[in-house]
Amino acid sequence: MKLEMLIDELQEIVDSAFKMPLSGGKKVVNADRIQEIVEEMRTNMPQEVRQAKMIAAERSNILSKSKQEAETVVQQAEERAKSMVERSEITRQAQQRASEIIAKANSDAEKIKQAASQYVDNLMKKADDELSANLATLKKARQGFKTLQNKNDPKKNSKQPPQDKE
Repeated sequence: MKLEMLIDELQEIVDSAFKMPLSGGKKVVNADRIQEIVEEMRTNMPQEVRQAKMIAAERSNILSKSKQEAETVVQQAEERAKSMVERSEITRQAQQRASEIIAKANSDAEKIKQAASQYVDNLMKKADDELSANLATLKKARQGFKTLQNKNDPKKNSKQPPQDKE
């Protein structure tokens, strides 16, 4: 995976960077190259992350549309009730119906909001699970690589005491 290679390259840049004397362990790195790698990482970001962002935006749109629809229904009910004011029985029925419509619109809007929230939460959980699995695989592969690297390093396999790398 391209993203894993970029992470490895970042790690290599940091690991091989020159340590500044008397700086408390700070290192000098090629900022332009790191910026390029970060930009490549953004370009190669997993589809699940992009999808989660789109879903969150879509959720906001759905909630906004639901509210707008509820307001439209309420407005229509109010207009209808006003046109029936002249007749008392019709007025009473209209007020009752308007209340029912408002209650139904609010109920429908709440159901849509809950469904949208659940949908977004499920997709974000799925993306989170997949990213966690990918990260675990990356860590395991990196550890295996380090183990292999340590086995193949003649300095570490000899009986000589370890030397400082500063």
